[in-house]
Amino acid sequence: MLFTLVNHLTTDTLASLVGLGAELVLCATIVLILLARMFQLTQRIDSTWLAMIGTLLALMVLSPLTPWDVTRSPVEMVSIGELPQVELFTGMLVHDGFGVMVKTLLLVFLLLLFSLIKLTKAHGKADSPDFTTLLLGATIGMFLMISTNHVLIVFLAIEMASVPSYAMVAIRRGDRKGSEAALKYAVYGAGAAGVMLYGISLLCGLLNSAHLPTMAMRLSELTSAGLSGSQTVLLVMAALMILAGLAFKLSAVPFHQWCPDVFEGATAEVGAFLSVASKAAAVALLVRVALGLGDSVDPSLLATVRSFLAMLIGVVAMVTCTFGNLAAFAQTNMKRLLAYSTIAHAGYLMMAVPPMLALVGVDNAAASQCAGYLGLYLAVYLLMNLGAFAVVAFLRDTMGSEEIRDYAGMIHRSPSVAICLSILLVSLIGLPPLAGFVGKFAVFGGIAQGYLATGDTLLAVMLLVGCLNTAVSLFYYLRVVKVMTMDPIDDEAAPMLVGPGILQRSYLWCVTLPVLLLIIGWNWLNVWIQAATSGLFS
Repeated sequence: MLFTLVNHLTTDTLASLVGLGAELVLCATIVLILLARMFQLTQRIDSTWLAMIGTLLALMVLSPLTPWDVTRSPVEMVSIGELPQVELFTGMLVHDGFGVMVKTLLLVFLLLLFSLIKLTKAHGKADSPDFTTLLLGATIGMFLMISTNHVLIVFLAIEMASVPSYAMVAIRRGDRKGSEAALKYAVYGAGAAGVMLYGISLLCGLLNSAHLPTMAMRLSELTSAGLSGSQTVLLVMAALMILAGLAFKLSAVPFHQWCPDVFEGATAEVGAFLSVASKAAAVALLVRVALGLGDSVDPSLLATVRSFLAMLIGVVAMVTCTFGNLAAFAQTNMKRLLAYSTIAHAGYLMMAVPPMLALVGVDNAAASQCAGYLGLYLAVYLLMNLGAFAVVAFLRDTMGSEEIRDYAGMIHRSPSVAICLSILLVSLIGLPPLAGFVGKFAVFGGIAQGYLATGDTLLAVMLLVGCLNTAVSLFYYLRVVKVMTMDPIDDEAAPMLVGPGILQRSYLWCVTLPVLLLIIGWNWLNVWIQAATSGLFS
């Protein structure tokens, strides 16, 4: 009996390692960087190059165009649209096209971020081994967030992604603002983690399982038999507490307070990582948890489980995007403005989840399309926010300032920077013909599709709130464009003796051109993402 159990676990582990190839490559890269530092090789070889090579290898192992099918032999390959949903490590993780798609976006972002770090001055060669290992370590935690299929992995993955982030915010020695921001971040993170862990314990105790599909089945049985008053209270409390932990990673209201201070205290490079990678992994985790708990629920019980989750997520999403857009009006620091912009976009990302919950069991194909719309938004958001933070980093190096007023006359001082930032900000609004319009229109289209199929009033309200918030965001984004292009140069403004170099300007155009031109041929990206999410609800 014992031999059979050990043999089963060994076979499952070996098969599961194939689906965990990208994470293993990133772990090996971290070990290589630490060994290089131990033997003082990092004095001759910048660890950022090692990290870029490791990230590229992880992308190759992940094989986003023809990912490995862990149910077949390692020599067989399948297209991403055919990749089945396979549980790894006895159900702790799951490997499917949705996970491969989000991980691919994160690895591409990481390659672009490492390129940005090589072009800026905030993180020198002395700090490079520490900084790159923290970045890669946080990314591994985010990968586990994307693939989670077990509530204990939910908690461990969030902590694995969060703890390195605290250190990255305070990595610059002697920076008091960064140290203060890291302390606030850690305190908020510890509080949110404690609340979430308590909610997980309540849910596991009530359902007698920590495996998400099994929990969904037990929840279905409980709901069919009729929930008592105490059980209903426990379920509501557990859902709210777990959402608190997810809301912290998404910087969703009311767990957003850390975000502006942390973004201002951290470097623009760290801000870009927290703004893009953290949000992408958190929204993927939200999809896993919300759909996992409702996946096995009988269709007749949608009103009591999925509708509650959709209402909870939808209300938080509407409040988050509204607060983020309104609070951005008063900002004078560019990083704080982008922080509130990140909060607003977290609300838009969360808006893609309620239509999925509404359509599951009604039209699974449409629900998969909504998941694809979320992926399309993430792909566009990656480029827009990375480009905006890159501008902040380059101007910080040349001007020593991150205040919006010091950007006055930028169109004369550095035309390329002013044009690129203007394009990126207008795209963040979601106006045509820029790529931001494609992503936001896709999410709003998914909400409209869900409303037409189900008649859910919540979805109609979300669509209205999303459109109104898009109009509101127009003013504070264009205010920055107006300062750069129309305001005269103030005598007290920070001087720019030497503008960003040709490499910096080339990097900005490489990030900006896809935002400008994607509207012409975005269908190839949409087809790939839709293929990745097609099996999510099979």
